Amino acid sequence: MPTLQFKGKTFVQNYHLAVNHHQLIPKRELSLTDKVSLHDNLIIQGDNLIALKALLSTYAGRVKCIYIDPPYNTGNEKWVYNDNVNSPMIKEWLGQVVDKEDMTRHDKWLCMMMPRLKLLWELLSEDGAIFISCDDNEQHSLRCILDEVFGEDNFVANILWQKKYAASNDTTGIAAMHDFVVVYQKSDAFKRNLFPRTDKQDKLYKYDDGDGKGLWRSDNLLVKTFSENSVFSIVNPKTNEEYNPPKGSSWRGSKETIERWLNEKRIFFGKDGMGAPQLKRYLNEVQQGVVPTTWWTYEETGHNDAANKELAEILGNKKLFDTPKPSTLIKLILQLATNKNDIILDSFAGSGTTAHAVLELNKEDGGNRKFILVEMENYANTITAERVRRVINGVPSAKSEALKQGTGGTFSYFELGPTIEMESLLRGNNLPSYTEFARYLFYISTGEEFIESPVNEVTGFIGESKSYEVYLIYKPDIEWLKRNALTLQGCQSLPKFKGKQRLVFAPCKYVDDETCRDYRIDFCQLPYEIYRMQQ
Repeated sequence: MPTLQFKGKTFVQNYHLAVNHHQLIPKRELSLTDKVSLHDNLIIQGDNLIALKALLSTYAGRVKCIYIDPPYNTGNEKWVYNDNVNSPMIKEWLGQVVDKEDMTRHDKWLCMMMPRLKLLWELLSEDGAIFISCDDNEQHSLRCILDEVFGEDNFVANILWQKKYAASNDTTGIAAMHDFVVVYQKSDAFKRNLFPRTDKQDKLYKYDDGDGKGLWRSDNLLVKTFSENSVFSIVNPKTNEEYNPPKGSSWRGSKETIERWLNEKRIFFGKDGMGAPQLKRYLNEVQQGVVPTTWWTYEETGHNDAANKELAEILGNKKLFDTPKPSTLIKLILQLATNKNDIILDSFAGSGTTAHAVLELNKEDGGNRKFILVEMENYANTITAERVRRVINGVPSAKSEALKQGTGGTFSYFELGPTIEMESLLRGNNLPSYTEFARYLFYISTGEEFIESPVNEVTGFIGESKSYEVYLIYKPDIEWLKRNALTLQGCQSLPKFKGKQRLVFAPCKYVDDETCRDYRIDFCQLPYEIYRMQQ
């Protein structure tokens, strides 16, 4: 498979592995829920690379649908490269605005995207898919690195959606009327849904013979797949005129089938009965959904102008973003890629359109989809989260009845906190909370999802994996850590052995290896140097 080479690639290919795990700090005052939880709908403020790494311990392999709208890298967005990669060349890029005069802007964009795509791949479920908005500036490069990260066999589609309903009068070249949504699956376990049928499609079925068979429309009786058994004359019973299929084509059914349809009055010869034969296609026989295509019109998706008006209706500001996406576009993606209990992630959250679409679709079909938004800019609360609050609670001044009523729902707001590093235990600085440390250790040691509800700080139990019961003896207190360890009493107090080895994290142990074997314990010591620290 051909691969794309770009400046800095060798330094960022595995950078996602070097990103430290950070704590996620709940912000109750910014949340809209009675109980802040990482298993609620989430809005996370902070660098999306760091946030994605922090989410791994809870959501690795669980996200069904990812939608991201990264910078298009047009040269006008003035985005800034922020990843502190250990490379002198890349360190020179830090904090520098990327504009049209930047000769390395395509390299920087690819260096920014690659580690994020690798973490997104880890978060995606085996039957999940990622949808990425882009335009012609990076579409070709994006496809190349997606082939590398997801595998070229996992390319699904390159969807064109009509972002404008009219060309701008001041366009000097060829007016761009569409953008792309590039789709890749995690594996062939991904199965797309059909789109719901629209009223417009159903209105094509407008005839009713009153025979109890329901609404129908006329359809072509010819098919392009030639069959010699389906080439014969059909006689119009009113005019006795014979009709034969054109050369190279045939009727839709065999002679026996056509005769049966004639007897059932399934063949239609026009309103006056004088025309060529057609088939009556009944509404109750058609597929209860529509096969998605790669061309989405603005009638289906909305357009950029509608998205700006939608945002203004919610937040009361005429233009907050240059090219926000309409919630109807994201809703189409959700209808194509998700079911009612799936998790959706957007790590370039912007104005919060993805959350809006999730909440509206849940209200429409009774679903319980969850969203995770990540936004690093300082408007994460004032725009991103505020839009979600208003969509949930309702906007009394809105013209849309759906916006007036509100969708209902909750979300928990988090900010990125300090890193979780063993070195911090040595120094006693920025010690993580019991739950955050448990989350980190459980995922690092088992590679499985951490679930908060079974955690018991008294017994030390933090979860059960396929192979282990996992325990943590810990408090975020340096003096306590110096004084406590796994003891014989602690071993004896463990619950009855159920067949799984016990994995115990503690600052030290006061039992020998034989005792650990007797109690089926694999001991993992937190940094020993803690005990060498001076009072």
